[in-house]
Amino acid sequence: MRSSRMISTKRTRWSVLAAGAAATAMLLSACGGGGDISGGGSSGEAGGDTDCSAFEEYGHFDGESVSLFSSIREVEADQLQQTFDKFTECTGIDVQHNGVGEFESQVVVQVEGGNAPDLAIFPQPGLLERMIKDGHVIAAPAEVEKNVDEGWSEDWKAYGTVDGKFYAAPLMASVKSFVWYSPSMFKEGGYEVPQTWQELLDLTEKIAKDHEGEDVKPWCAGIESGGATGWPATDWVEDLVLRSAGADAYDKWVAHDIAFNDPAIEKATEEVGKILRDDRYVNGGIGDARSIATTSFNDGGLPILEGQCYMYRMASFYEAQWPEGTDVSENGDVFAFYLPGMTADEKPLLTGGEFVGAFNDRDATKAVQAYMSSSLWANTRVEIGGVTSANKGVDPSLATSDILRLAMELLQDKDAVARFDGSDLMPSEVGAGSFWTAMTQWLNGEKDIPTVLGEIEASWPTK
Repeated sequence: MRSSRMISTKRTRWSVLAAGAAATAMLLSACGGGGDISGGGSSGEAGGDTDCSAFEEYGHFDGESVSLFSSIREVEADQLQQTFDKFTECTGIDVQHNGVGEFESQVVVQVEGGNAPDLAIFPQPGLLERMIKDGHVIAAPAEVEKNVDEGWSEDWKAYGTVDGKFYAAPLMASVKSFVWYSPSMFKEGGYEVPQTWQELLDLTEKIAKDHEGEDVKPWCAGIESGGATGWPATDWVEDLVLRSAGADAYDKWVAHDIAFNDPAIEKATEEVGKILRDDRYVNGGIGDARSIATTSFNDGGLPILEGQCYMYRMASFYEAQWPEGTDVSENGDVFAFYLPGMTADEKPLLTGGEFVGAFNDRDATKAVQAYMSSSLWANTRVEIGGVTSANKGVDPSLATSDILRLAMELLQDKDAVARFDGSDLMPSEVGAGSFWTAMTQWLNGEKDIPTVLGEIEASWPTK
């Protein structure tokens, strides 16, 4: 089981804490999706001049409450709560959200202690599956499944499906296949955004040669994350497995249908090492390649602003880490480009996300669950700021920054081959255990690739 510190950190990397982002007006008319949710209690409507037409399908309730448990805290928790303001006014359901850093351990304690919340937001499909197989999370109502069929891809639906039955709708999504860079430094150096993996390697070498003898490197990197140290390195490997081995091999690897030390996985890790294990290429402004293991992922990209490195691979949520006043735009201080595939036509995409599962089938619970699976909720949340969605019913123009709009375009690209974060799909002993640890040991020079991959393989739990 992951430690509470691990979970807190994992949640942070999947969430853009857009501090200072003002909540914009809620959507009054959007396609909510789903069928009619019949609710008990009062049939009265909200008073005043509020237009509740978009919420009529969820029913009317008289003072009922629904508890929602998650790992979402601080600014993002406030933003989440805002998505229920009009819903509560129009339906009468008070959504009571509780976000904790120790989500994984606490949700198990609550459920097994007979004090389960009505709904929970799961950041890890592996934990969700465990709760389903233990008989705690119940199957999603038809209205929720209809919304997901209309708004999400089959791959996203599959993460909330166990043994052919659908349980949990995707909520939000993030893009991990990003490389942050300085547009002005690229322009000054005459560098172009690469379109293939080999072009990225060639660019890396050119930058290194152009700055030989200087304290400037092509890349900066950091994987330190407290009890979760190592996860940025696993993201690198996952991205390269998806690119060099392909989606089918990726799926087999995650499901352990091929060994962790399979030649395809070893090759992908070697590709990562071409950058992260070369002192000529990393770690600009910080140290040599071994410094990656002790550099916080939060701070890892900041040397770009000092002109000490050119690139930093990190997910879309890293936008929140740039200091206040940083111009994050295509012609600004920093921006991001898509981590290219092996060819310009290939668009593999590593993603992360969250899923909403229910512990009871009360009418009020089902109404909230249906709302959270709708494009109405998704558009509302995206417009508030700081997040992206792969829901096809979301208007990308509602995204509150250029980088978030780019992320949404990638998420909604019908030609993209998207796969979920592998470490979050694997058993916790591996994904949040040996995988993180072994990558850290490899990057700090303690062990070589065959050794670390063999140790991860040996840690995989027997069925």
